[in-house]
Amino acid sequence: MPMRSIFQSQLLKSLSQETIRGRFKFNFNFPFDFPKSHYHFTHNHPRQAKSPTFHFLDTIEKPVFLHSLATSDQSIDFHQYPGEKYSFKLQNILKNHRNSSIEEIEQALDQCKVTITESLALDLVRRNQSDWKLAYVFFQWVSKKGGNSLGFDVYNEILDVLGKMHRFNELTQVFDKMSERGLVNERTFRILLNRYAAAHKVEDAITVFNRRKEFGFKDDLVAFQVLLMCLCRYKHVEIAETLYQSKRREFGYDIKTMNIVLNGWCVLGNVHEAKRFWKDIIDSKCKPDLFTYGTFINALTKKGKLGTALKLFPGMWQKGCNPDVVICNCVIDALCFKKRIPEALEVFREITARGCIPNVATYNSLIKYLGKIGRMDKLYELLNEMEDKEGCSPNNITFGYLLKSLKKPEEVPSVLERMERNGCKMTCDTCNLILRLYVKWDNEDRVRHMWDEMDKSGLGPDRRSYTIMIHWLYDKGRIEDALSYFNEMISKGMMPEPKTEILVNAMKNKLKEQEGEKGKKDPGRNKSLRLRTLKGIFIS
Repeated sequence: MPMRSIFQSQLLKSLSQETIRGRFKFNFNFPFDFPKSHYHFTHNHPRQAKSPTFHFLDTIEKPVFLHSLATSDQSIDFHQYPGEKYSFKLQNILKNHRNSSIEEIEQALDQCKVTITESLALDLVRRNQSDWKLAYVFFQWVSKKGGNSLGFDVYNEILDVLGKMHRFNELTQVFDKMSERGLVNERTFRILLNRYAAAHKVEDAITVFNRRKEFGFKDDLVAFQVLLMCLCRYKHVEIAETLYQSKRREFGYDIKTMNIVLNGWCVLGNVHEAKRFWKDIIDSKCKPDLFTYGTFINALTKKGKLGTALKLFPGMWQKGCNPDVVICNCVIDALCFKKRIPEALEVFREITARGCIPNVATYNSLIKYLGKIGRMDKLYELLNEMEDKEGCSPNNITFGYLLKSLKKPEEVPSVLERMERNGCKMTCDTCNLILRLYVKWDNEDRVRHMWDEMDKSGLGPDRRSYTIMIHWLYDKGRIEDALSYFNEMISKGMMPEPKTEILVNAMKNKLKEQEGEKGKKDPGRNKSLRLRTLKGIFIS
């Protein structure tokens, strides 16, 4: 018998309901009014912070940094709600009693005469999601005071906090309370499956799924897909595939379910297993969809299996499953990476002719590698094309690749002006890139100018900027200047990169040796003067 079949047989026995029954002590009473639809997550999109406008190394508006808001007249527009002042008050009590006993924390909370609402309790639990002890103590206190007023959201939130921190004893206690009060919904199951899978408690995750019927929920296909996704997300792909095989009679062949397993193997980087499962999909009654092809082609290109990917790619059109721009980008980028630029340009022309409209990422891949091989004529041709196309304007990444392809300092200003015309604002990353270019060209005047402009605009200098300067000055033999920049970086609270720290220690030792040699040649030298000189250099 093949090893895989033996493993699957043993696994199915170990994961049967009879073996894993009784993992939890669920206390519940029927009937409950359980929601029948699956829980859907919604995302609140944060407001975009206003960035400083950078007009060719000149700034219009100075940015405001979070750490400076405490002493400024500006404030962050936090989400407002009526009970916010009570939320801050309770949060201060929790933080101030962080190291106190549970009884002391509860006594302090009792003295705060606040009416606990669902939204207030939810806000406090979320505020302490990184400190499970405070979140759990607060939750228990609220449960004692008015637990019956708490609904699904608060219980699910504390369940997620405890699961995230692997506090499964406390999690089980909360879940028992939820089952007693009938507060289990689809989100509850999603949280449990995700957190058990994340902690590699695979049997517990499967136990939760198998108990759904006892809570009035069906073992439907969507719920099963959630279980498989959680297992695959945390690298338990083989178990997920075995479960899929065991439930195939119940749920039948389904391409979305098969896509989950295929994606699991691909994300795991196991192309051999991905190929095997791909063949299973082809042999089944399911027809591969766009996601199936995209997942497999992306995995093949990442692992350098470009030949197989190029066989599948044209076959998509032949089978009526036209590739989207994301799949096309995978192929183009892989060809460029292999330095097969002419073939990449041919694919680019072909997909355009077939009606697959290239996006910014498509152009960026080509521009990146055209710049590397010095094909500036073709690079600028594509850049002009981007500017002429509606909804495909070049972005900061585009101009970053263009800047990297430049050969002379004199070429930088025209690129920056073009950036501004296209509405691309300067960022700290762009400034560091330009600084690195000037350093590479050893243009000291432009390095100094760029450094001053970064400081004026508020776009730097950051740790990366200081690292560039320190290493450049060291290469030029200007050790004292390099150490001066290092001390300035440390004084701003920036931690050096490991390689910079090693370099700085070597510079300090070298400087000590030089001072020692000078001392031997000139014994009467003023020692106190030397110590005062070195005092600022050897600060660490």
